[in-house]
Amino acid sequence: MTSLIRATAFVLTVGIATLVAQQPGLPNRAGSVKFGVIGDFGDGGKSEYATGAMMAKMRAAFDFDFVITVGDNIYGSERPQDFIVKFETPFKSLLDKGVTFYASIGNHDDPNQRFYKPFNMNGERYYAVTKKNALFLALDSNYMDTRQIEWIEDQLKSSKAEWKIPYFHHPLFSSGGTHGSSADLRTSLEPLFLKYGVQVVFTGHDHFYERIKPQKGIYYFVVGNSGKLRKGDITKTVLTASGLDTDRGFLLAEVADDALFFSAVTQTGKVFDAGCIPRSSDLSSSSSRMRCPAPTAPGQPPPPLPKAPAANPKPAAPGNGR
Repeated sequence: MTSLIRATAFVLTVGIATLVAQQPGLPNRAGSVKFGVIGDFGDGGKSEYATGAMMAKMRAAFDFDFVITVGDNIYGSERPQDFIVKFETPFKSLLDKGVTFYASIGNHDDPNQRFYKPFNMNGERYYAVTKKNALFLALDSNYMDTRQIEWIEDQLKSSKAEWKIPYFHHPLFSSGGTHGSSADLRTSLEPLFLKYGVQVVFTGHDHFYERIKPQKGIYYFVVGNSGKLRKGDITKTVLTASGLDTDRGFLLAEVADDALFFSAVTQTGKVFDAGCIPRSSDLSSSSSRMRCPAPTAPGQPPPPLPKAPAANPKPAAPGNGR
């Protein structure tokens, strides 16, 4: 993975605390698919509010237009006022700017959250969203029945999207001491992911951040520290490429042609993990398409981000998902 961290700073003031945040270090290319990832966040506590505030500040530099959630969206009671305190208020700045949230259900979530309009689930436990050249599949890992598995296969098989990105709560791979890898779920899902060319998977459940070393060519992330945090819970194994269990945060990502760039950010604005994932290891050369920069030797500065090609007079095809 090539580090893409940029040290340029800007300032965010939350209450009496002044937080210095790095630029997210993403290409920020016009017409790309820009999004955020959060998980295990909805407790209405100060840390969730700090995460929401920092995401809003980051958006001033990186204009993402939607956020996917990997579950545990609302902890505890789920009265109407709880949705205000535990979601609408901490993320008000983003919601007011028109940022769309696409939720998936965690083990602490009432399945009736699928009817809550700001989560954009349209009454479904699992659903698909297409954004330009990327297919996002929000899954319900609490109950992976035959019907859902058949639906997943149909979606992956029929999609013409270049990127296929499932997201859900329970991780197929995790170094968490409390939960760890969900082996039974992996038995059900991994064969489909491999068969139909999934490149990236986002999950939560374990209350930390972990980027897993590629498993059979697929990149897995655990983003379970957007509100909750279980300090010291990463039992570092051969799975771990990068991990953080000492601070809360979120992930920003950008799909640009044949590359998915990502930056993991703490609630205080520190970019602590960043890189680029190639769409495929077997891509034809094309100067008009963005690709990941070449890796650098340890200790060397990263190469510059690839420049966007000249504007194409033909507009990009609109997404056909929700």
